[in-house]
Amino acid sequence: MKKLKYLIVFLLAITLNSCGPYNFTGTGKIDAKTFQVNYFQNNAPLVQPGIERTFTLKLQDIIQNQTNLNLVRTGGELTYEGEITNYTISPMAATADLKAAQNRLTITVNVRYSNKNNEKDNFEKPFSFYYDYPGDQQLLGSTLTTALDVIFERITQDVFNESLAKW
Repeated sequence: MKKLKYLIVFLLAITLNSCGPYNFTGTGKIDAKTFQVNYFQNNAPLVQPGIERTFTLKLQDIIQNQTNLNLVRTGGELTYEGEITNYTISPMAATADLKAAQNRLTITVNVRYSNKNNEKDNFEKPFSFYYDYPGDQQLLGSTLTTALDVIFERITQDVFNESLAKW
């Protein structure tokens, strides 16, 4: 009976002294309740209309879906802002008759992140990713949509990891 008491006290001590609840996003404890994502301007030399809105919405979505932070228009404790600085299409492989067999779309987004509660977390950093597609296809319609989905999913996840998950 005495051993059972010690076992219960030991298990209770371990439980109360744990690191806290685990979550699958890796964010741990966030010292904020609100965030804002300012509109990302498209300052790339080659402009694809509408991608700035798509990126802004995707960044808002990933933060809302992976945290319990509230999105606000102004006065957020966490602020994301920046601009799309590069939108480049380049040939990656050539055929025997010197035509592009594969093209690559690369997008770079410069992100400024500020945390009003913990200024040492602030950063300004470019994030970039690419999508390869066949050289005989135009970057229009479903090809463009797929490319933007792949690129923005990766960039927004990288921004999330850098700002909140600390990976």
